[in-house]
Amino acid sequence: MSCVLFFEHPTAGDQCIAEIRLNAEKSLNALTLDMIDLMLPQLQKWRDDPRISAVFLDSAGEKAFCAGGDVVKLYRAITEETNSRFPEDFFTREYQLDYALHTYPKPVICWGSGIVMGGGMGLLSGCSHRVVTETSYLAMPEITIGLYPDVGGSWFLNRMPGKTGLFLGLTGNPINAADALFLGLGDRAVRKDLRDTLMQRLQASSWQLPATQVIDAILRELEAESAATFADMPAPIKAHQGLIRQLMDQDSVAEIQAALLAIETDDKWVLRAQKALQQGSPVSVHMIARQLQHCRHLSLKEVFQQELNLSVQCCRHREFPEGVRALLVDKDNQPKWTYASVEAVDPAFIDALFESPWSGAHPLQNL
Repeated sequence: MSCVLFFEHPTAGDQCIAEIRLNAEKSLNALTLDMIDLMLPQLQKWRDDPRISAVFLDSAGEKAFCAGGDVVKLYRAITEETNSRFPEDFFTREYQLDYALHTYPKPVICWGSGIVMGGGMGLLSGCSHRVVTETSYLAMPEITIGLYPDVGGSWFLNRMPGKTGLFLGLTGNPINAADALFLGLGDRAVRKDLRDTLMQRLQASSWQLPATQVIDAILRELEAESAATFADMPAPIKAHQGLIRQLMDQDSVAEIQAALLAIETDDKWVLRAQKALQQGSPVSVHMIARQLQHCRHLSLKEVFQQELNLSVQCCRHREFPEGVRALLVDKDNQPKWTYASVEAVDPAFIDALFESPWSGAHPLQNL
């Protein structure tokens, strides 16, 4: 069976709701190049089909919407193949898909239930109607593998209140439904058992009003029906906003790390952040801070172009594959990072990562 399934659901108004269902439940619907290459042309086809009123993006199983990109295959290509084009092809086409979702002319509803990490965050963030549920677990944990929050993370992390985006990039701390709404990563909180009800109500609509109004009205009703489920849900990021602002108000990433690690607490949320920043890649710490600063005022197109530069450069050095090896391949959780500490990282090494790999035309120049 295909790793992505496509459906067209007829509505009462002689229109159709198109559905994209990620169909790799065993791998937590991790995003592969095959999946990307199926989705992008189908979205382009539906974009020009007047019968299609909206697109519904979801996944097989309840555990995960999408737990990230296929970084193990990237690792194999980097370490086992000579001059492999796979890393460049993967990131180029993944970012084309993300950009297509961000700029899609029809509404795209994403059912972001369960685990949503890395590449899954790129898909969710690009959609016009982002639904989270009581099981949503959003995160950008790239610091643990020597990478940085890509797939548009340089865009949406920069648009969070204060420097929360920098904090989440540096720690990979998870985001639940309550915090997703607070941070602007989700639009509606709906109970996970109402997924089929959402589709039924979309199909039952006559679609005589503009598509966005139809969808907003249905999601508003479902969110109201779900209110009791989310009423007492904690929002740790919102609750720690003052602390986050204080910690991020430093002159260097080394000082940020020192400030966080200096906290003596039994707060599990803070302890988790401390562990991630202490054990994560020192190179990633510098990359994340510089990338967010560099992209603050770039357009969405420019952000994806810059991310492609950095991602391809990461595949040409040992930090990223070493992080994947330790966490996902050998699973020894003992990465041998290029530098022993954040303070030891050579600024020239970071400078080189931010140079464009291309002397000619950029692969994303025609986004």
